[in-house]
Amino acid sequence: MPLSRLRRRGFTLIELLVVIAIIAVLIALLLPAVQQAREAARRTQCKNNLKQLGLALHNYHDTFTGFPMGKNTAGSGLTNFPAQARILPYIDQTNLYNQINFNVNATNAANVVPYNTSLPAFRCPSDTDMLQAVIGGRSNYYTNTGTCVINGLPGLTVGSTNYGMPMPNGPIYQDSFMKFADLIDGSSTTALMSERMLGDGSNAISTPRSDTFQPGTYPNNADEAWAQCRAVNTADLTKQGKSNGGVSWLSPDHTTTYYFHILGPNDLSCMYPPSRIATTANSRHTGGVHLLLCDGAIRFVSSSIDLSIWRALGTRNGGEVVSEF
Repeated sequence: MPLSRLRRRGFTLIELLVVIAIIAVLIALLLPAVQQAREAARRTQCKNNLKQLGLALHNYHDTFTGFPMGKNTAGSGLTNFPAQARILPYIDQTNLYNQINFNVNATNAANVVPYNTSLPAFRCPSDTDMLQAVIGGRSNYYTNTGTCVINGLPGLTVGSTNYGMPMPNGPIYQDSFMKFADLIDGSSTTALMSERMLGDGSNAISTPRSDTFQPGTYPNNADEAWAQCRAVNTADLTKQGKSNGGVSWLSPDHTTTYYFHILGPNDLSCMYPPSRIATTANSRHTGGVHLLLCDGAIRFVSSSIDLSIWRALGTRNGGEVVSEF
């Protein structure tokens, strides 16, 4: 048989390029769908994490007849730990809870293991960890302090920090022990926890959504804090406050364990030393944040929610009427 009859026709270069182009187009069409499916799964897991934390807070309430405090008064003789540490036994972390030495501060060498432990229950899988140089357990879930701008409690003597300021009006704050009966506005319209992204770990760069800025002002109320934070030049590195948000969940702070309903979801966060704060809930989910209400329900709240409604959700006793959100 002649050799010419044994030859088999192969692809030409043009045909091969056409096939490659078709495959590339198909990949380009499928990739967004795959990414959306993955984000949907991550978002569901994030929602489930908040749900479990809500159950843990309810179980804590059932055991001790009140929600855990956000932190303790400095020098009170009590150790200073956040609500996240106190609910560990209710999220199947009794062994880790037992490793915490509550007789010393969270940063004491005796607490190095729990301080540096990152728990999946405290992490939203949609978030990105850019804190490689920062040591400590990561967390994306913060408790709600309310709409008052003070970071702590009002001073008791004339001239002391925050003297004359109103008490925090959220369900969890410094030295608090709120019961369901104290939620005058109702448990279904009072926020208990929400999300916050990890920081970028460096004050040498500006990441507006995750950094905490210092406007250099001293607001007296939520409206002033909102306006002054909104006016800050985020590109000015001298306005950088803290960039290590989310580390460590064992050490209570506005950058690690609790947030405020002063600015809307995914807006800026600001600090106004001494001891006035506007830390904002935010997330990497498109369009909003997950919000855990005091009745245990989870709602996805749009970034465009009316500010008055968002603030109403932040208070336990403001007397506001919350419409649909």
